[in-house]
Amino acid sequence: MPLVSYPEFINAAIAGKVVSFPTDTVPALAVIPPQSERIFTLKQRTADKPLILMVAELDAIWEYVVGTPEEQAIWTAIAKKYWPGQLTLVLPASEKVPVAMNPLNYGTVGIRIPNSSIALDILRQTGPLATTSANLSGQPPLETMNAIVATFPDVIALNSEYLSPTPTFSSGQPSTVIQWTDNSWKTLRQGAIVL
Repeated sequence: MPLVSYPEFINAAIAGKVVSFPTDTVPALAVIPPQSERIFTLKQRTADKPLILMVAELDAIWEYVVGTPEEQAIWTAIAKKYWPGQLTLVLPASEKVPVAMNPLNYGTVGIRIPNSSIALDILRQTGPLATTSANLSGQPPLETMNAIVATFPDVIALNSEYLSPTPTFSSGQPSTVIQWTDNSWKTLRQGAIVL
């Protein structure tokens, strides 16, 4: 698939195609949540590695999570401190989260707002997207649009008019992942943010 224009990219994402765009960590593969299984197939990814829901703003998370008002206040406080940014919150999932996003641990969902203007602009137009790093499972993250489309010919990516296809465009570090469990936070992966 050739690199496409920005309008074509947005239309493809809304239509359920797998797309790739830069974030503040590593480049993402992304798809609308109901099509989550497409990413697992593309990446040859095992079911024990869930996808992350990327959103453009805090208000977008509430239909995807369930919690008491007290819990939501705690989640909001940490989200406002670190979002947009390189922190993923794993929270109890609502029924709106497809099983395919987290096949082996259905009932939780990782959510993040990236600190990347182009990613946020995309997410504002597409709505929340199920995401993961752009690479074959077990391989290092790909860092350029050219490398991504070479590895994944069916993935839709922006052309160089909108984003340079050769330079790297992210920190290269994964996000820190913390999970809300038993009324406290547990660190699942130490990444760019140290709490």
